[in-house]
Amino acid sequence: MSPAPRRAPSRRTFLIGASAAAVTAGCTPAAQENPPRTSAPPTSARRTPTVTKTSGGPIGDGSTADTGPQPHQPRWKRLKPGEVPPQFVVFSWDGSANLDSGLFPRFRRLAQENGASMTFFLSGIYALPERHRRLYHPPRHPVGASDISFLTTKHVISTMRQIGRAWTEGHEIGTHFNGHFCGADGVSRWSAADWDSEIKQAKHFVKTWKTTTGTTGDRDLPPLPFDYEKELIGGRTPCLEGQTHLLPTAERLGWRYDASSPGAAQVWPSKKHGLWNLPLQALPFPDATPGKSKHVLSMDYNLMYKQSGADMHGDPALRPRWRAQARDAYLAGFERAHQGNRAPLFIGNHFEQWNGGIYMDAAEDALVEMAKKPGVKLVSFRQFVDWLDVQDPHVLARLRELPPGTRPAQGWKTFLRGA
Repeated sequence: MSPAPRRAPSRRTFLIGASAAAVTAGCTPAAQENPPRTSAPPTSARRTPTVTKTSGGPIGDGSTADTGPQPHQPRWKRLKPGEVPPQFVVFSWDGSANLDSGLFPRFRRLAQENGASMTFFLSGIYALPERHRRLYHPPRHPVGASDISFLTTKHVISTMRQIGRAWTEGHEIGTHFNGHFCGADGVSRWSAADWDSEIKQAKHFVKTWKTTTGTTGDRDLPPLPFDYEKELIGGRTPCLEGQTHLLPTAERLGWRYDASSPGAAQVWPSKKHGLWNLPLQALPFPDATPGKSKHVLSMDYNLMYKQSGADMHGDPALRPRWRAQARDAYLAGFERAHQGNRAPLFIGNHFEQWNGGIYMDAAEDALVEMAKKPGVKLVSFRQFVDWLDVQDPHVLARLRELPPGTRPAQGWKTFLRGA
């Protein structure tokens, strides 16, 4: 969801968790208010490139390729009777554009250093250069419109390089859809047919990025090393809105999870419309202002909004304190689960520089600390649902009985033996 460097982002671009559910889950109403939004005007139209599918090797115009099974994927086993479940942590990234800040390679390196896998929710229009923006036909909006900025050809190419390398290193590539339309005229109004169109376009832009960037003849520029039709099994909606009509479409497409629910408690997940429902969570917020919520949604934007409101360039003198609060909020949620019900922790971020980049630093600090703890698995959403799907359903149902931060009174072995 990161904006292109040439145009200032609309404030609603970064709104996360604006629904009433997020508020009732412990996020302060002020942190969930809808800032004003702008839409970019369309430019000239372009012909949509044709894609053909082949089995094995390059696909279509060579933007993607079937290179076989993804490397560096764990082989999960069912928990033994009475075995304590791992502490799963998923770091995910909305938008996943690679801009000049170098944040994408920074967090790839961090993952390698700490044995982590992550999920990158790629915005489909980040595979479509701005000069071809009229190839995008957003549901219920003008052709070429988007509430986030399109990228330059240069940044599309660099983003695709990073996406390909990330997949090869074991990370998951999900979707953040396309135009990021939120609020009264946004994705919450979309029908199942609207979502079907949005998803088809997001996949199409990824599968034709070489055509739209004019690089089909560049042999030094490799294709994405995966078939996106097979790779894409989940996503996160803009502003965590529109899940009601998305899920029937996602179920029909064979998706395995959705990460669009806001403000849930830290408990073991269940399925919704046949998909694993993997929500962002309400975390304890350290040093909360008296009279304000003591919780915050597990995402960088919500931390920023709680600390500096809509001002993404808040008081530099307060930034060290804010960075520590953000890190400690992540770690508080982690410790509550690790020492309690072992529910997975889901953290959402963007490649951004809000308040001087302190939320990037806080995420890194937290990840490094979590990686040191026993029994921790830093995984992608795909890897996590792979683990869920091999477990005994009765054991998972038993785990869902544990409230946040609660360990079994009789001990894990006795508790899970009774599943």
